[in-house]
Amino acid sequence: MLDYSQEAERYDALRGGEPRAAAAADAVLSLVPEDARSLLDVGCGTGIVTRRLAAARAGMRVAGVDLTDAMARRAAARLPGAVVLADSRQLPFPDGQLDAVTSVWVLHLAGRPEDVGAIIGECARVLRPGGVYVTTVDKGAAHNVGSDIDAVLASRPWRAAPDTAAVVEAHAVGHGLVPAGEARFRGCGQGRSPRRAVADLRRGWFMTLPPGHPLADGFATRLEALPDQDLPRPDPVFTLRAFRKP
Repeated sequence: MLDYSQEAERYDALRGGEPRAAAAADAVLSLVPEDARSLLDVGCGTGIVTRRLAAARAGMRVAGVDLTDAMARRAAARLPGAVVLADSRQLPFPDGQLDAVTSVWVLHLAGRPEDVGAIIGECARVLRPGGVYVTTVDKGAAHNVGSDIDAVLASRPWRAAPDTAAVVEAHAVGHGLVPAGEARFRGCGQGRSPRRAVADLRRGWFMTLPPGHPLADGFATRLEALPDQDLPRPDPVFTLRAFRKP
């Protein structure tokens, strides 16, 4: 798994920067009611999406929370006074106070299956009745665009994804939420080239092939043999699901 303390400095540049952030924010806001006056972005990272959520609606107060200090500091520079360093499994906010809660590219990082339920439970807890929770689902699957890179990586060790749509919906319903919509957006600038895929492999992007894994070198060799080493393959398309608190 990536070390997000080290990843913070280059996080935005390696993930599509502002174009990707704009696509994500627009999709999130399409699922957030126009009358929402407060929004919490859980796992806000560098705040590149959070800032756009705040700028898009002048009447909506937006705050962010992240567990990694280096990420939170970058987010705080974008949203001064509106970012909290905290664990998403124990949000430092009272019950039933927020109109919207978001978690974009967060649930797939859960270390244990029960952590997904804990995060969703906390997001549901801080929502007021009528509030909406918006989250990405199936994040890992979105990166499989049917390319030659995906064909090489198809045989890597398997791990059950913690953020499948079915799992997320089951947890959401279990915490009293009801499905309330879906949206998709393109991860602009995130199409990998073979050379980029090897670099990602070496730095621990692929959770089932961490640096030092005995199979990692073999996958790197196969990726390095692909044509058009610097040609990005198609961008992923991410899925958002929304849930409402009755």
